[in-house]
Amino acid sequence: MTTVELTLLPLGPGKDLTSERGVECPGDLPPASDPDLVERARAAKAKLGAKVFVLGHHYQRDEVIQFADVTGDSFKLARDAAARPDAEYIVFCGVHFMAESADILTSPSQKVILPDLAAGCSMADMARIAQVEDAWDAMTDAGIADQVVPITYMNSAADIKAFCGKHGGAVCTSSNAQVALEWGFEQKPDAKIFFLPDQHLGRNTAVLELGLSLDECVVWNPFKPNGGLTVEQLRAAKVILWKGHCSVHGRFTPEVVDQIRATVPDVKILVHPECQHEVVLKADLVGSTEFIIKTIEAAPAGSAWAIGTELNLVKRLAAAHPDKQILFLDKTVCYCSTMNRIDLPHLVWALESLVEGNLVNVIEVDPDTEHWAKIALQRMLDLPGRSHRD
Repeated sequence: MTTVELTLLPLGPGKDLTSERGVECPGDLPPASDPDLVERARAAKAKLGAKVFVLGHHYQRDEVIQFADVTGDSFKLARDAAARPDAEYIVFCGVHFMAESADILTSPSQKVILPDLAAGCSMADMARIAQVEDAWDAMTDAGIADQVVPITYMNSAADIKAFCGKHGGAVCTSSNAQVALEWGFEQKPDAKIFFLPDQHLGRNTAVLELGLSLDECVVWNPFKPNGGLTVEQLRAAKVILWKGHCSVHGRFTPEVVDQIRATVPDVKILVHPECQHEVVLKADLVGSTEFIIKTIEAAPAGSAWAIGTELNLVKRLAAAHPDKQILFLDKTVCYCSTMNRIDLPHLVWALESLVEGNLVNVIEVDPDTEHWAKIALQRMLDLPGRSHRD
């Protein structure tokens, strides 16, 4: 592979290390390379044996992923946890909403542990239940609430999932968002979709998969009176998008796509549907985290790819496929800073605490929220014809 003369971040063998100066997020925790920590993690995990089940999200650091019993996206991991009823402790190396989903789907006797309670999700945090309820009140006042079916992305808090369950809606992942929206439109005459919390996934799905126009999608801004919309706009809209986004995927730009196409011959642009609509329009392939992984695995040797998703995963793909040219679709970008809070010291502390019989950072969803969130999740599971991955 030849070195690419590009101000983007090249990954894998042949990379120009001088081009990577400054790409580390200033707030990122340093890698925990102390060999004692590695051995302590191994020893604690061995002592716990079958009592512990460690889940590792694709965006986690390599130092943490090495101790995961299974890896995957958020919903797959929650289902994997539910499939291990004998495991007393589920240690979820991910973020808060993922641990909530695992608690909802596992038995009451199992305890879900999040090694760092500060590991949240900026997108999920952009939709607070009080704000969502205010939006629903405004839709009621506009006379459209009876037509609205709320659908929330998996990347949302448990109380938002419960809200959708209570109001006849469902959960979706990025790989079944199309069928979820189609289902929603079938639920009521003249139905409208209220899509939470990622406006980009909602817009990309509605326009590119369902054929709606951009004019039929409006954005509800919770920090503006009436969401920044008139009653007429609400009544005319087919899809009401929550003003939320992923802090990582939202950074990719169409200008960078143009730059890399002009620099790297025959490059394929592969992005996640949480990216901006303008970026998705310029991409060659768009799909979920699992889709991105499988696409790279199946790609021919010598092919060139620029990938628009979280950097930990892209670096891992580059290392695993040295016969392919893999680039990160940005110049300088942080890792997912909240996902990166789960590091080896936090994992060691959580595991050693469990060895000592101390339950730490237990994630518990209250029974009422769990009931309604599970209804919304079940509606997603009942959707026909598509797999359930994010």
